[in-house]
Formats: sequence, C-alpha cells, structure tokens
Amino acid sequence: MVKIVFILIEDLFEDPELIYPYYRMKEEGYKVFLVGPEKGMVYTGKKGVKMTSDISAEEALGMKAHALIIPGGYSPDLMRRHRSMVELVEQASRNCLVIGAICHGPWMLIEADIIRGIKATGFYSIAKDMINAGAEYIDNEVVVDKNIITSRKPDDLPEFCKSIIVMIEAYFKDS
Repeated sequence: MVKIVFILIEDLFEDPELIYPYYRMKEEGYKVFLVGPEKGMVYTGKKGVKMTSDISAEEALGMKAHALIIPGGYSPDLMRRHRSMVELVEQASRNCLVIGAICHGPWMLIEADIIRGIKATGFYSIAKDMINAGAEYIDNEVVVDKNIITSRKPDDLPEFCKSIIVMIEAYFKDS
C-alpha cells in the first residue's frame, strides 16, 4: 500500500522547506498531496517559487494519510487563519499521524493546541510563542517527541526529512 503524505501550502512558504520534503517524500515512493485552503490554487513562496495545491484542506479531512508536513516561512501565519487547515492538523494529531513542522511551522501546532507538553524546536523567533503554548523548547537540529518532529531552519532539512521517513516506516510498516 502506498503511503500518503500531506504537505500544507499557503503563500509566503519558505521555498526549500516545501520543495525539499516534497521531492524527498516522492523519492521515497510516497504519494504526496499539497494541501491548501483551496484546491488548484497557485501559491507563491518567499523566493518566488510557485506551487499548485492538489487538494483543499476540506478534501484532505476525508482522506486517510500517514504523515503531515508543515513548512515554515510566513505561510503558517496565513494557514492558521483557515479553520479547515487547523482542523486538519488537529485531526492528524488525533489519528496519530507523523507530524513534521519546520521553522515557523510550529505556529500551526500552537494554533491546533497540540504542542502543550511536547519537546519541540522551531525558528528562534517563535521560541517564546512555543514556550507560552506549553512546549519545552529545545534548540536542536531535530526534536522528536511522540509523533511530532520539529526542526529550526532550511539547514536542518536533511535530518528533518530523514526523521520523518524513519518514523513513517516505523509507525506504518504494515500499511
């Protein structure tokens, strides 16, 4: 069975934090869906890369998946304004999907109220937000706690993606 990975998308994503996991997960043989507030919408990254959402968050709510990845940049601030995007993160947590968030991505974990009591990292400028939301902030390349994997910045992408793949294969080895 093919494993399914959702990658959230909105304008002003950090280009490498969307593109690197997108192609790395495809390379692993996973079916990757870019999930935005709207289906078929073109979203533009901070550096100008344009990507089109495959499905809307509403559609994703009705699908089975194995992992959900939240890129950083300024897009998480825009994502959290859409109830369906936040609900998708909440559902991923309830269903124990592998959840990866990098850079400003943990803002979505905060908005979904799933970071409380979790060891996590993110871009240094949101450390206080994470702490105020109940996370134990750790300034490491990658922090894994339960089903949540967090990283700080684009330089962390190789270890971030490797950790996501290892966890998908461990959690869903029989699917």
